[in-house]
Amino acid sequence: MNTLPRHLPGLVDLQVNGYRGLDVNDPDVTPATITALAHELWQVGTTRWLPTIVTAGMAQIERTLAAVHAAREADALVRDSIIGVHLEGPWISPRPEPRGAHDPRWIRPPDPAEVGAVLEAGRGLIRIVTLAPEVPGADEAIAALVDRGVLVSLGHSDGAPDDFARAQRLGATLSTHLGNGCAAMLPRQPNLLWTQLDLPLTPGLITDGHHCSPDFVRVAFAAKGPRAFIVSDAAALAGSPPGVYDTPVGGQVEVTPDGALRLPGTTRLAGSGSCLLDCVRTAVGWGLPVDQVIERASRTPLTLVAEPGTIESWGGDSVELDEHGTVTGTVIAGTRVF
Repeated sequence: MNTLPRHLPGLVDLQVNGYRGLDVNDPDVTPATITALAHELWQVGTTRWLPTIVTAGMAQIERTLAAVHAAREADALVRDSIIGVHLEGPWISPRPEPRGAHDPRWIRPPDPAEVGAVLEAGRGLIRIVTLAPEVPGADEAIAALVDRGVLVSLGHSDGAPDDFARAQRLGATLSTHLGNGCAAMLPRQPNLLWTQLDLPLTPGLITDGHHCSPDFVRVAFAAKGPRAFIVSDAAALAGSPPGVYDTPVGGQVEVTPDGALRLPGTTRLAGSGSCLLDCVRTAVGWGLPVDQVIERASRTPLTLVAEPGTIESWGGDSVELDEHGTVTGTVIAGTRVF
């Protein structure tokens, strides 16, 4: 039974790795890949989104940035939909649990030359960078990114509370998929989760039913108020039947019968098998207020990345559902795209 209203604002996803077989991080990614992915997301109500580039070598990062840029240049609707890029890594913790499914071969500390090269290759597209605050060079990288108007998000970290507090003072404002990308066992207190809940950081939360427990999400929503937002962290295997798959990112990944994406034989997640609308449904199913959940998957993330003077027009995107909760119409900037 559908528990959502029939009319929704456009959903805004700040962390999309892929969906339905399309992978932002495929070594052979092309502008056509990015365009096709946009069309798939429109069919499930995601109107604005950030393609998310995970840990890779510089050549691959540049290739993906070029594909996103070309896709936007070739299609005005795709340009309207893709509001930037989220760079998640490579400047993260190399430790197995915090790094998650990121390829350890390419994890490295930031250096000023590479930070500058990445921003240059992005041609203004990079809106969010996720990094670990404890890695060597993180302080300088945070300062440089903030100076260029990039939102710095803290994640995939094994850092101490002091590392997070220092990063926040330097200008970091977000937490990447809070509750994930960290050690499975943490000190009772203090630990990096309590610190991020306490600091004035705005957290993304993956409410797919696997990354966060309902009680953690309720606590994060209560602690952060309207600043907390929902992301999907959707990966290319989202929508695939159960089985073990060879992927260009993460190697072998298992789609479990309950829809989770895991590295085989471990509890480590490899992105999400849910789109943002699925995450909204899951959060509502946990008993969180419907209006609050929808706000945090639409207006809240939009406000974080909207360009000056665009919030009202971007906020006019809409999604229509039928009585079963299936998307029957998606409108972006006044144009029906599905």
